[in-house]
Amino acid sequence: QVQLVESGGGLVQPGGSLRLSCATSGFIFSINDMGWYRQAPGKQRELVASISTHGTVNYVDSVRGRFTISRHGSSLSLQMNSLKPEDTAVYYCNRGAFSGRYSYPFDAWGQGTQVVVYP
Repeated sequence: QVQLVESGGGLVQPGGSLRLSCATSGFIFSINDMGWYRQAPGKQRELVASISTHGTVNYVDSVRGRFTISRHGSSLSLQMNSLKPEDTAVYYCNRGAFSGRYSYPFDAWGQGTQVVVYP
């Protein structure tokens, strides 16, 4: 059974940093491309960043240069720097197929981790 468990969210002031983690189980992590998504209140879930099995990364324009996605063992991380109020959302990880800003997530969503950037 696939499990995706996100953690690391919290409250932070603009300009601050957070590091999100995604612990995975139930599938072979090393052969799957992975991504971080977020869903802000009243908005659709969007892909934020993806990383291939070979380490090729891709970011949505709004976070490029501020966020860094990485993978280690069976875990996925998202280092978020220079946070802005518009980064406020619930963040999720998933494995899937990724092409630029398009993605097809493979699994049911975990509970996510809440990030709130307050002025």
